[in-house]
Amino acid sequence: MRFSRGMKKHDDRGQLCTRFHRAIELIGRRWTGAIVFLLLGAPSRFAALRDAIPGITDRMLSERLQELEKEGILDRKVIPATPVRVEYSLTKKGLALGTAVTEMAGWAERWIPLDARTAGASTPAKPARPRRSAVS
Repeated sequence: MRFSRGMKKHDDRGQLCTRFHRAIELIGRRWTGAIVFLLLGAPSRFAALRDAIPGITDRMLSERLQELEKEGILDRKVIPATPVRVEYSLTKKGLALGTAVTEMAGWAERWIPLDARTAGASTPAKPARPRRSAVS
């Protein structure tokens, strides 16, 4: 593995570099990589992200989006319309993850086998989620 000038694998005591550890813990959280990967393609709304990520709940998606916004990796843009829309997009900091995420996707294509559940040409559509009524 090549390290760029100034990049350290570990500190002077032989321990893992704190910056690397923080970055890998942030990006390595469940569903975070998928969110970044999807937003590399184009800005997206909450429901589109939720529908594109198998197994994620509304609560977990909301938490991950808030974490990424707090870290400055994505922007949350409220679009004043009827109804109000919210769109998520990567910041410059988030877009800088593009190379790493693309490399990871290439690695996955080469080394991660598809199991019987994911080997199909397409995945079945998720059942529609009930909408909450504005009137209670």
